[in-house]
Amino acid sequence: MIRHLCFVVAVICFAISPAVVQAQTAPLHVLAFYSTDVERDHVDFAVQAVKFFSDAAARDHYTFETTTNWDDMNAERLKDVQLVLCFNDSARTPQQRAAFEQYMEHGGGWFGFHFAAYNDDSTHWPWFVKFLGGAVFNGNNWPPLPALLDVDDSSSPITKHVGAKYLSPANEWYSWLPNPRANKDVKVWLTLDPSNFPLGFKDTLTGGDIPVAWTNTKYRMLYVNMGHGDKVFTDAHQNQLFEDALLWVLNKH
Repeated sequence: MIRHLCFVVAVICFAISPAVVQAQTAPLHVLAFYSTDVERDHVDFAVQAVKFFSDAAARDHYTFETTTNWDDMNAERLKDVQLVLCFNDSARTPQQRAAFEQYMEHGGGWFGFHFAAYNDDSTHWPWFVKFLGGAVFNGNNWPPLPALLDVDDSSSPITKHVGAKYLSPANEWYSWLPNPRANKDVKVWLTLDPSNFPLGFKDTLTGGDIPVAWTNTKYRMLYVNMGHGDKVFTDAHQNQLFEDALLWVLNKH
């Protein structure tokens, strides 16, 4: 009887083990959102970002999908998504915003670029401001220009390949008020080097502490200010940083 029972248990274990292994090795799923009705430079960036992260997904073994339909920001669509990428926009409708809030509050992941974090007095989304560590858009440079970036922690998995400083390609750089660094839950990864100032000609950033990449440690998220125009992916160091950053957020699930 005991021998028969052991045989049955062994058969059951053998039968279910492939399913268990498959579940353990299933690729992580990344879903990228972007808009085509926004500023042309932001669309150009998104198109290049789709190509870049599609290639990275093949190297790094995760599945990568894209959508321009922001109504896909819903609980059913996101239930098997480990990371949401926002290339050039954010949720707009109350339903989309509520779905994103629930996704992030329950362990979802987010990697946002440039305009994906834009918010001002007209945005009316206080949860999103809290999510960004309190950061509200305050100003920008114009035209887009390269900038020297200081790496706040060169030992991190995100910045380990870029050294202590690097020259980031042409971009429109945002400043924030309040400064996200003032939030105890925020960890800043990259900052505009003071040697850049004054930065711009028509619109100028004149100085101060301006973070350009950070995480709010209360969430599984990362924001980078890069994402304006078609020059963003022209630097190998920054490209590696983007790839490393995605893997860092993705693997914190």
